[in-house]
Amino acid sequence: MPAVSKGDGMRGLAVFISDIRNCKSKEAEIKRINKELANIRSKFKGDKALDGYSKKKYVCKLLFIFLLGHDIDFGHMEAVNLLSSNKYTEKQIGYLFISVLVNSNSELIRLINNAIKNDLSSRNPTFMCLALHCIANVGSREMAEAFAGEIPRILVAGDTMDSVKQSAALCLLRLYKASPDLVLMGEWTSRVVHLLNDQHMGVVTAAISLITCLSSKNPDEFKTCVSLAVSRLSRIVSSASTDLQDYTYYFVPAPWLSCKLLRLLQCYPPPEDGAVKGRLVECLETILNKAQEPPKSKKVQHSNAKNAILFEAISLIIHYDSEPNLLVRACNQLGQFLQHRETNLRYLALESMCTLASSEFSHEAVKTHIETVINALKTERDVSVRQRAADLLYAMCDRSNAKQIVAEMLSYLETADYSIREEMVLKVAILAEKYAVDYSWYVDTILNLIRIAGDYVSEEVWYRVIQIVINRDDVQGYAAKTVFEALQAPACHENMVKVGGYILGEFGNLIAGDPRSSPLVQFNLLHSKFHLCSVPTRALLLSAYIKFINLFPETKATIQEVLRSDSQIRNSDVELQQRAVEYLKLSSIASTDVLATVLEEMPPFPERESSILAKLKKKKGPGAVSVELEDGKERGELNGGGDRGGDAAIAASNASTPSPSADLLGLRSAAPVSGAAPSAGSLLVDVFSEAGPAASSSGANDDCFLSALHAPEASDSPLVEGPGDSDSAPPSAASEDPAPPLPESDELLNKFVCKNNGVLFENQLLQIGIKSEYRQNLGRMYLFYGNKTSVQFVSFSTTVSCPGELQSQLNVQTKTVEPLVEGGAQVQQVINIECLTDFIDAPLLNIKFRYGGALQNISLKLPVTINKFFQPTEMAAADFFQRWKQLSQPQQEAQKIFKASHGMDTEVLKAKLLGLGTALLENVDPNPENYVCAGVIQTKAQQVGCLLRLEPNAQAQMYRLTLRSSKDTVSQRVCDLLAEQF
Repeated sequence: MPAVSKGDGMRGLAVFISDIRNCKSKEAEIKRINKELANIRSKFKGDKALDGYSKKKYVCKLLFIFLLGHDIDFGHMEAVNLLSSNKYTEKQIGYLFISVLVNSNSELIRLINNAIKNDLSSRNPTFMCLALHCIANVGSREMAEAFAGEIPRILVAGDTMDSVKQSAALCLLRLYKASPDLVLMGEWTSRVVHLLNDQHMGVVTAAISLITCLSSKNPDEFKTCVSLAVSRLSRIVSSASTDLQDYTYYFVPAPWLSCKLLRLLQCYPPPEDGAVKGRLVECLETILNKAQEPPKSKKVQHSNAKNAILFEAISLIIHYDSEPNLLVRACNQLGQFLQHRETNLRYLALESMCTLASSEFSHEAVKTHIETVINALKTERDVSVRQRAADLLYAMCDRSNAKQIVAEMLSYLETADYSIREEMVLKVAILAEKYAVDYSWYVDTILNLIRIAGDYVSEEVWYRVIQIVINRDDVQGYAAKTVFEALQAPACHENMVKVGGYILGEFGNLIAGDPRSSPLVQFNLLHSKFHLCSVPTRALLLSAYIKFINLFPETKATIQEVLRSDSQIRNSDVELQQRAVEYLKLSSIASTDVLATVLEEMPPFPERESSILAKLKKKKGPGAVSVELEDGKERGELNGGGDRGGDAAIAASNASTPSPSADLLGLRSAAPVSGAAPSAGSLLVDVFSEAGPAASSSGANDDCFLSALHAPEASDSPLVEGPGDSDSAPPSAASEDPAPPLPESDELLNKFVCKNNGVLFENQLLQIGIKSEYRQNLGRMYLFYGNKTSVQFVSFSTTVSCPGELQSQLNVQTKTVEPLVEGGAQVQQVINIECLTDFIDAPLLNIKFRYGGALQNISLKLPVTINKFFQPTEMAAADFFQRWKQLSQPQQEAQKIFKASHGMDTEVLKAKLLGLGTALLENVDPNPENYVCAGVIQTKAQQVGCLLRLEPNAQAQMYRLTLRSSKDTVSQRVCDLLAEQF
């Protein structure tokens, strides 16, 4: 920009500002301003024409008065006149006044637009920049209508100066954000994308902000930017700090541009082109390597720039979730930041690791930092860092560390900040339920939770423990005993009284045999809390009392005396008075049989989505719910990972005893009563519903994971047969035949061999997420269909078919989906699977819907593979090799020798082998570099034992994989599947 000469100092403006500052009171300031306004008004209305300098000075004074908070109702025309001046300073003040004071409804907008057009066509770069800045500052719809077609032309023109290109790109970005429907790139798209190759780094930096915004709304239109962005990023990352001197910030080359490039790449899936993907992986590895190098400067600006690039690179690695080696390295790098002296870095590291914990590949690596995270929870001074530490503990929790994490979170709750206590309580309740290995631990944990943070325990939490106790026969006695002991504390929270009243009213008879907890002792203990409680709790206790009369007839006289007292039958609260009168009459006139019928034990509640989890989602906000797992922190376990050992032990206990296993999630409980279909919600199911308990009191467990598979009439969804079964197609399905599977279907299927959760398919319209779990020969899969557009999908339908022999090998049962999917919305579908015998092919999923009148027809392979039905088997070395020798027939063995297609990282290999579903056997193979695994594939027809041996050769970057099983087809299929993973 031209320098302002000394003659442009505007002495009169300086004097006026000085006068205002010297005013002793508000009244003096207003008086001086009114005097100046009168002077300016007279000058503008005077007969003598003002020169440009005078207009500029008076307009500047008006602008200053406006910024002091006073209304300005004149001078606009003079400011517009300044736009036609050829002097930079006069034109600058005119544009500044208009940007600040003129609104989009002004009558002068047409004159202003004409002046801007003149400057844009003047080819004077200084005037063009002033005009573009004014358009961006006003940013009104009228401005967009007038200039949205002109600015792209200026942006891509070959003769436009670099400074003007920068302004044009940022101006177009502002207009697009304000009025996206008016800014149509069309023919300019490819030329705008190619600005990423511009020689001027400032132009690239401005253009990438525009392209990132456009790509987020129209990814397909701008997908060519990926290769150009990778190329530019590669040049920056590989350059030395001296190569880009003008754009090097404290020895870091172009940090802002690098961050923007990495953010742009997060708008797209991993590049399909192998060369581009390889170059990008190389860039990310270089960034991670540079983070390990000693700093080139001790100044904070250097570390800030370096870390900004690192965190954006880690965000991209997490977004792709396809490079195990990079994910583990990213986790290790973040682990170093957990103990950094800079608070902001610790916060960012914890936040990023929360996301990494949801990845199948990096979850185990995240768990290695558990002690550091627990220490942060206890010692951090900043409450926001402590909250992130709690979030990370919640995210990294699984059955292997659940008791430790829950204990630490309970310990922290006693001193936790009030602002996060409610959320902490919900998380403890969810983890205690989800990862409980026995009921006694779960009951102890929830009662301890109520004791420590009773004021923050919502109704959903204590409802939940009641539901589980009622639905599980084997925990009822223990719960009654534990809650009785808890009520004996001198200071007892009201929520504890509620739980105690409910449980003792239902199951107090189970502990009445002990003289220390006789019926009268139980009643006196509850009634001693009565006068301290609120009305709703007193009402609950009165219900418990009438239950006592049914359970313990010997307490009848004592309880009737309480009900008959004036404090009850003459209570000022209508609810309490009515209960007391009705219960008294019921106990007096009803026979024993009638009383027993009316007050019989509560039947099991029907299963529903967890109300605790729903409350946590609501507290976290809608952004916390994602297609991957309903909640970013509700991570699905590795199939065969750390949690499978617990499941194996549970299964073993089921085989040896008829009592129900410790399955708090209801995954192996009895079929829902009244013919209700299984819940289509999260794996955390809620047995509490507003409709009340189910009519039936049957609480028997039948160890059935998916009861609907054995009772298809209880579900409204058909059993899927072959592709020719026209009855299975919902009425809204389009009449066209299903499309053939996409070419990349096999590749998508292979991504899920060692994991159960993630994004199965994504294009510019639709995202399909998947979440699944398997127990023995049964599986349940949740599909999430997300509409990525702002336009609704109509006639939306899905069908699942089992081609050829697969019809006799798998039973697949689907729930129909809603035919209408609103823009930005997500619908869910539940698929139940039963493995009848071993299989090779995968079921086909066909999705049809209409978008903008055009039929979309997509077919994919569902990631249901034979290894999903593995049951891990622990074996000693002698047993393993004895069994290995028994499976020595040629047809029982399948072997492959192949080159490694990914890094040979030990932790990643272990994670994949555990994800396969087998048990990883330690210290079995004589060569410690080798891996051996064992498992049993569970089908309805038979069980197929499998032994696996993986021999990596790091020097040659080769693997030898050997599978032996009692069935040749299983050996070959598992061998083929696993070979694709390494």
